[in-house]
Amino acid sequence: MAIIPGPAEVQSYLPTNEEEMRARGWDELDVIFVSGDAYVDHPSFAAALLGRVLEAKGLRVGILAQPDWRSAKAFRSLGPPRLFFAVSAGNMDSMINHYTANRKRRNQDAYSPGGAIETRPDRATNVYTQRCREAFPGIPVVAGGVEASLRRVAHYDWWSDNVRPSILTSSKADLVGYGMGEEFIVQVAEVLSAGGNIKDCRSLRGAAYLLGAKEELPEHPLDEYRGDGRTIELPSFEEVMDNKLSFAKATRRIHLETNPHNARRMVQRHGDRLAVINPPTLPLSKGRLDEIYDLPYQRQPHPSYQEEVPAFTMIRDSVTIMRGCFGGCPFCSITLHQGRTIQSRSENSIMAEVQKTARARDFKGTISDLGGPTANMYRMHCTKPEVEQICRRLSCVDPTICKLLSTDHGPTRHLMSRARNTEGVKRVHIASGIRMDLAQSDDAYLEELATHHVGGHLKVAPEHASPKVLKLMKKPAVDDFDGFAERFAAASKRAGKEQYLVPYFISGHPGTGPEEMIELAEFLKARGYKPRQVQEFIPAPMDIATCMHYTGLDPMTLKPVKTVQRLRDRRVQKALMQFFEPSNWFLVHEALTAAGREDLIGKQAKCLIPPNPPPEALAARKSAKHKEGKAKPGLSGAKKPNTKQAPNRRK
Repeated sequence: MAIIPGPAEVQSYLPTNEEEMRARGWDELDVIFVSGDAYVDHPSFAAALLGRVLEAKGLRVGILAQPDWRSAKAFRSLGPPRLFFAVSAGNMDSMINHYTANRKRRNQDAYSPGGAIETRPDRATNVYTQRCREAFPGIPVVAGGVEASLRRVAHYDWWSDNVRPSILTSSKADLVGYGMGEEFIVQVAEVLSAGGNIKDCRSLRGAAYLLGAKEELPEHPLDEYRGDGRTIELPSFEEVMDNKLSFAKATRRIHLETNPHNARRMVQRHGDRLAVINPPTLPLSKGRLDEIYDLPYQRQPHPSYQEEVPAFTMIRDSVTIMRGCFGGCPFCSITLHQGRTIQSRSENSIMAEVQKTARARDFKGTISDLGGPTANMYRMHCTKPEVEQICRRLSCVDPTICKLLSTDHGPTRHLMSRARNTEGVKRVHIASGIRMDLAQSDDAYLEELATHHVGGHLKVAPEHASPKVLKLMKKPAVDDFDGFAERFAAASKRAGKEQYLVPYFISGHPGTGPEEMIELAEFLKARGYKPRQVQEFIPAPMDIATCMHYTGLDPMTLKPVKTVQRLRDRRVQKALMQFFEPSNWFLVHEALTAAGREDLIGKQAKCLIPPNPPPEALAARKSAKHKEGKAKPGLSGAKKPNTKQAPNRRK
């Protein structure tokens, strides 16, 4: 039985049911958030952050967290919102949340109490939007979050293995707010509160919308944008669905229009309708970011939950210091969603949160992370704003670090020092990963990191060893990783600490064939690395690497790229990264033999596997054949992702 929060607790959280709403003296809400995540009142959870932002503007906000989507009943529980529904699949794309890289059902949902699965539907944005419309026809529905953001145009969908139209057409949301949504959602609320309608919000930055068949494209609001006022027409949905070259060209254009200072409005035809994507929202100022993170979050899950929410457990004692990333990695969605410009909180705002965390009753003395997408990009920026205004470079660090980029780690070092010297804080770890090429530009940072801020292991992401693959990934040569490893080991030794790097590598990324994966396996063997967990490439919507995977072309150069299409070939690549696992012997042996690399089979020090299969390999093969015989037809014996809309039940 759920715990019923008392009156004080009810009013400290945003209301999630009618009783909590009445406890605040409200008989109506202005905005209702519908989220695929459990309600955790912490700034790392989007519904809480955006809800608090609107609350600070004087609006009455409620949250429907993980509502039962099988009918419209749960969506009526808070009554109709006065202004609009704000719908999101949650902090993660619902399909990535549900399925592994091999399209198998995951056995845990980190954003649900107890890690329970089946708490949200596949393609949750579409389903939630439909249910909101069923519950209260005529109430505007605004979709946002990562799932909607990365599907704002026609995109390749890994789970159905085809090109799908903009989520504007499949969800039928009135508006999609893409990217980080604080300013956008406030502006929508202001327009509607002033008596405007949802169509009046179409001129906002960060907005995407679908014109009716008979509607004309509105005049571009030049005064609102710093670009040249042009509207770029992307190849239509039908064209990118039928022509991979057109898909690649569309991807290139989309990624060149991500700098909010010069991005142009884009349109894409879907049959007789036009999807319109306005330029992105501008980066938040330090003061505005401080205001958002200084809001009165309870920093706890809603008290009705009896079980831990795994994602909260992981970030409970962490502090976000910045957002955005200028790395431009083609397999990562951060730049598309958070932007390339680093937006940093002030040191005082961060320290206030560190102190608040340290005073919490359940605090154990360790700040688990002081970071963001990349921990050592805090307060880094372009030193010439006039150049930044016109720059269309996708990465500030590839192929080399831009000479205009300030890579000063001084503010980061000062922040780290203040945080670890806070009363009640014993340790401050840096767990969100660092950019090694930047770290090597500052000896003092590396020294301080190794001396004070590594809890035995430091996560880094060299990603691969093949020069060809690293070039496609916009990552430094593997020599950069070797150099960092040596310097980190030396700094750890000087600090009198035994510490290790935890390097992350990816299998299945475009550009990797058997030869490149064997090259990576040799690299791991030579350096004694045995990755227990492997990052398997998942083609997420809109990413450059996803375009490579689907089209076989690098969209920036239109040159061919080798790709891994078959699930079995993906398993072979993963096995090559874990060549040391006896159960992988047959897959590794097959790959080495096919590549003519029998020199790596044997008892010599350089060999990846022994000449004969170990007992574990024989047992694994026998088990696999047994499971294969029992598996039902379908996707590798796994439950096939639901690619259809929810049934249209009205209750």
